[in-house]
Amino acid sequence: MEVTTEMIKELREATGCGILDCRAALRDADGNFEKATDILREKGLAKAAKRASREASEGVIEVYSHGEGRLAVMVEVNCETDFVGRSPDFLNLAHELALQIAAANPLYLTEEDIPQSALDHEGKIAEARAKDEGKPEKIVPMIVEGYIKKFKEETVLMNQAYVRDGSKTVKSMIDELVAKMGEKIVVRRFARWELGAESGVEEETEEEA
Repeated sequence: MEVTTEMIKELREATGCGILDCRAALRDADGNFEKATDILREKGLAKAAKRASREASEGVIEVYSHGEGRLAVMVEVNCETDFVGRSPDFLNLAHELALQIAAANPLYLTEEDIPQSALDHEGKIAEARAKDEGKPEKIVPMIVEGYIKKFKEETVLMNQAYVRDGSKTVKSMIDELVAKMGEKIVVRRFARWELGAESGVEEETEEEA
């Protein structure tokens, strides 16, 4: 059974889970809404999503340096309690996020952080390239849409494929720990510096898992 956008939207509203998780659950359930909901609950994702309203003020600022100081990353990751904030799993997550930022060089924390001007710019580039390649006019909008989607996957931290396991995104990796620890986890902000290059900084922006 084909999984439609409306089905994903309905499941997301009911469970609070992410788009990718809802799509995967619906596919596994062959489009059955109730079965897909059960799949998400079994994974602990639906329950974890409802923790989003809780306060997350504990956690850690992870600092990572590479190449004898030629590249450095700072990322603030928050949770609800100091107990979880000092746990090996949480500290490992913070470290993995720092490694991700160092390796994949995200520009934004979430899609909402991308300026419209940046999306417009990327869209114009994709449109011009498609026309230069002689693509039919009627498919140019689809090409632009695909280009923008790829741009978001490559530049948004939460959308990026996890560098150690390309089958999952950074957000799904965080969701897994949320389900395991039973607490809200927030990536608050990050900064990446590379010697001789401009830094990428996200400040006072939350990504709730």
